[in-house]
Amino acid sequence: MKSKHKMEMANKAHKEIPGNPSTATSSQQKLNERSNKEPLRVLSEDDWKFWIHNGYIVIKNAVPKKQAQATADFLWEFDEKDPGDSRTWYAPPRAEMKMKELTGTGMVEVYNHQHLWNNRQMPRLYDAFVDVWGTEKLWVTIDRANLNFPLPPDSDKRGFIHWDYDPETRPQNVQGVLALADQMDENMGGFQCIPWLYRNYDTWKKTQPEDRDRFQPDISDLKDKLVKVKMEAGDLLIFNSTLPHGIRPNKSRDKVRIAQYISMMPAEEDNEKLRQWRIDSWKHRIAPEGYAFPGDPRNWEQEKYGRAELTELGKRLLGSSKWETGN
Repeated sequence: MKSKHKMEMANKAHKEIPGNPSTATSSQQKLNERSNKEPLRVLSEDDWKFWIHNGYIVIKNAVPKKQAQATADFLWEFDEKDPGDSRTWYAPPRAEMKMKELTGTGMVEVYNHQHLWNNRQMPRLYDAFVDVWGTEKLWVTIDRANLNFPLPPDSDKRGFIHWDYDPETRPQNVQGVLALADQMDENMGGFQCIPWLYRNYDTWKKTQPEDRDRFQPDISDLKDKLVKVKMEAGDLLIFNSTLPHGIRPNKSRDKVRIAQYISMMPAEEDNEKLRQWRIDSWKHRIAPEGYAFPGDPRNWEQEKYGRAELTELGKRLLGSSKWETGN
């Protein structure tokens, strides 16, 4: 009962936090600047230049394709949908999404299953985040996955470009998406962004009204600068949170974009309340209780699936083991 009470108290503290509440919203530590040309683990020097210039980078084969496929197969099962029968794809949502922009975007409310943790604790994926942060001591976000289905023929839903954090606050944060199926067809949805605005934000904002929407820019004059990022199954996209971005609408006839959201932040091992919440989330298969996280009303993670087994790296990425001691 004591553990349940602690979990409930921590969840209450998370409800009003914007973004994913399983880690801090912005780090006290700055992103890696490589002032002394420190060596990289995964990124090449050309990758690093691209990352700095564009605010995003795609890490090829961050997880093996076979593992990506196994995760995708699980998501179909968990969401009670048949990849071979499109009639099963458009069931009504199981829970109301308070963040209305996410309604109908295919979010799969699963957070702590073994398949998701298998991907989070892949060394190559972790090393990519070490490169962009410049520290080994990281925590992984406890986030969900996505099955983005083709839009019905009568739908006029459009993708929108936004920031998840007010860029005026200069958040020290990155976000990540792992492709679980090929996303090479631009018509099937996927990540899009405006690197030009990432580079020229300070100049651009002088041309905008003072009362502009701080989270959703007017891009009517920037559509020619929109970049549609292609990915293959197993590829990881990392992007700076100051990069304006969004998901393209899936206008294909029968292709489904499948992805898992994975990011990492510098560990806050002194934040005992957050550390305990993270451990309880893994132990009891609990979803974050934030504005955009309704959870699964069926409670399948708790009732149908067991607790995920973690590697030594996984334990440190969760916070159940400390980076200094491993205990």
